[in-house]
Amino acid sequence: MNSTPIRPLVLRGLEKHPLFAAFTEAACGGDRRALYSELYERGAENDLLKALCTLVLLDENAFSRTCAKGDTPSAYLYDAFADDLDGIFRGAAQLENDERFNLGSAIPPFDGSLDGRRSADNLVQFYAAHGYGDFIVRKAFTFDGGRLVPVANVPSVTVDDLKDYAEEKRQIDDNICNFIGGLPYANMLLYGDRGTGKSSTVHAMLNKHFDDGLRIIELSKENILSVPKIRELVAENPLKFIVFIDDLSLGEYDDKVSSLKAALEGSVSGGTDNIMIVATSNRRHIVKESFSDRENSVHPGDSIAEQLSLSDRFGLTVLFSSTDKQMYLSIVGQLADDRKLLTDRQKLAALAERWALVKGGRSPRRAKQFIDFVYAAERRGADIEF
Repeated sequence: MNSTPIRPLVLRGLEKHPLFAAFTEAACGGDRRALYSELYERGAENDLLKALCTLVLLDENAFSRTCAKGDTPSAYLYDAFADDLDGIFRGAAQLENDERFNLGSAIPPFDGSLDGRRSADNLVQFYAAHGYGDFIVRKAFTFDGGRLVPVANVPSVTVDDLKDYAEEKRQIDDNICNFIGGLPYANMLLYGDRGTGKSSTVHAMLNKHFDDGLRIIELSKENILSVPKIRELVAENPLKFIVFIDDLSLGEYDDKVSSLKAALEGSVSGGTDNIMIVATSNRRHIVKESFSDRENSVHPGDSIAEQLSLSDRFGLTVLFSSTDKQMYLSIVGQLADDRKLLTDRQKLAALAERWALVKGGRSPRRAKQFIDFVYAAERRGADIEF
């Protein structure tokens, strides 16, 4: 049994992880109970190598950051990283005959031969394409305390889940494809009535293009002044990031107006960096205006133009129009078909209209809430009453 401690140089961050700490102790001849416990906790007693390789893959370190920037690691950095991998693989080999668990197999992009240098070569290409650390597996982040924090639960909505509004979705998707493909793109303003699917469309596009390298950074309007900091944080990341500001509205004298204008200049110049700003709003004119603004201004035309200039800086503006009766019932019918509801469609349409009356209007959101209600009632065998 090897008694030499596994002390990585580049992958030092792994030493803080309880699974890796238990692994190194067991591999060096120490007590194995902690390792058993950690593996059982993760359901990985038959996948020790997979668990270890996943820790390595998601570790943020000098090697992964360098490769993600598209740079070639120095010979010293490469050798140290490959030696760390070899040390981990040797440690795993020490436990190969333990009947309490199975080594399993390594995951891509690690080499099946468990050779440190061959695996390092594969990881150079992987990090350059997929980023590093949490960016590899997380879809969304928030900005907090000067850093990007992963979001654990992202809406699983798909483009197919969103009914009608086909032209609006096409415009948004085309623009995002340009963004991902390194072509000129535009920052986007999605505006329209509440419940028409603006935010859901953004999340659906994230889910559609995640494997293409798209991520979202959700930004509250209170943090708009942080856009330059966010650009700095992701400047050398190979992935593409939507900075998403939901339900945006600002006052005329809000200092965030000028900051957002500056951040949006890329839409005018056709910028092709890795940041796209997408905002949703219930109104076309994000900066609130009032009749008193016009009455008290010496040049009311200039005042109005200034208030509209922020919206105009978005290169692509997409209107999600209000839902009329025909569209509302079309959405209800499509959602009912998706759920395979048994209720007669004519009766369902009448109930849907009543639902809209009771709930305060027609919209895709109201349609989905109605279908969810009917689906639950059918599954319970209950009457559809509200």
